[in-house]
Amino acid sequence: MGLFDRLRGELIDIIEWIDDSQNTLVWRFPRHQNEIKNGAQLIVRPGQVAVFVSSGEIADVYQPGHYELTTQNMPIMSTLNGWKYGFASPFKAEVYFVRTTQITDLKWGTPNPIMMRDPEFGPIRIRGFGTYGLRAIDAKALLKEIVGTDGDFGADDITTLLRSIIASSFADVVSKLQMPALDLATKYTELSEHIRKEVCERIDDEYGLDCPQLYVVNISLPEAVEKALDTRTSMGVIGDMQRYQQYQMGTAMTAAAENPSGGGAAEGMGLGVGMAMAHQMGMGLGSAAHQPGAAQPSGSAQQTPPALPSQGVAWHVANQGKSEGPFTAEVMASLVSQGQVTSETMVWSAGMPQWLPASQVPALAAWFAQVPPPPPPAS
Repeated sequence: MGLFDRLRGELIDIIEWIDDSQNTLVWRFPRHQNEIKNGAQLIVRPGQVAVFVSSGEIADVYQPGHYELTTQNMPIMSTLNGWKYGFASPFKAEVYFVRTTQITDLKWGTPNPIMMRDPEFGPIRIRGFGTYGLRAIDAKALLKEIVGTDGDFGADDITTLLRSIIASSFADVVSKLQMPALDLATKYTELSEHIRKEVCERIDDEYGLDCPQLYVVNISLPEAVEKALDTRTSMGVIGDMQRYQQYQMGTAMTAAAENPSGGGAAEGMGLGVGMAMAHQMGMGLGSAAHQPGAAQPSGSAQQTPPALPSQGVAWHVANQGKSEGPFTAEVMASLVSQGQVTSETMVWSAGMPQWLPASQVPALAAWFAQVPPPPPPAS
């Protein structure tokens, strides 16, 4: 420090702190050799307190106001230094200003997932994050336990400790309340207040700090669990899966029929979808036919259909060079009636030496005898 700065330090007799950082928690007044003149003016603004430290001991604490420093208004300092009849020369003391207004918009979060036992999903991991506020309520405890001799102590210097305390409190509260994971999103306000109280109990007496506000912004589940929940929600919206599959098959068949440029690929897709559709319809019709009291077709109005092939035979159908199946006799009948299997379609079943056209298989030939010829051209 130069001579001019040293002389200026001796002449200045106003002790004050004008804070424009909005994040500083404790600030030490700079003075050469910590010398303060007798009768110096101390200005403590609203939202501050001033703490005098003499020989390593905390002495007087001043609330907001304007003070002239004399032995009359510095009782502890006077006692520590033995000034029975006042002091005329400068005295040595460190002056710390402590901010008592809130420092807001601080962030917290769980660095690692927290395990919880959910009544519906079992053991799962969750994460949480949010914001909180911080305020000093006991300047002496704050200086003793946290600040020490740091001349410029900000909220950033204590956020690591506070985030750890909040994360620990978050885990304790979630464990105590035993809320289902799906209900946590509707309980953010309740959770926030419980966590804030838990945090205040841990930092109040020990560190001289208060947490006037704390908010849970989001609680997230693992990505795999969220995908499973989305799938469950979709299934719930769809409802009857069998009817939904039938609808999807019908839509695919319509799209294939309306796409003349699809060629062999479209035909193959139509055959595959038709086979699956026939299977679904065959199951439904078979169930309905066996219901007691089900209506049967009149012999006078319907021709008697040919006998079904052996029920124990499983048929394979050639489609675009690939084998489809095996299909039961009911499914084959449906495919024939829909035109998905024709007399030229190559089929095979166990015991046959090779693939043959369906019309050349005795067990299936009767089905194609009933197929009508093409209709006459329109006039």
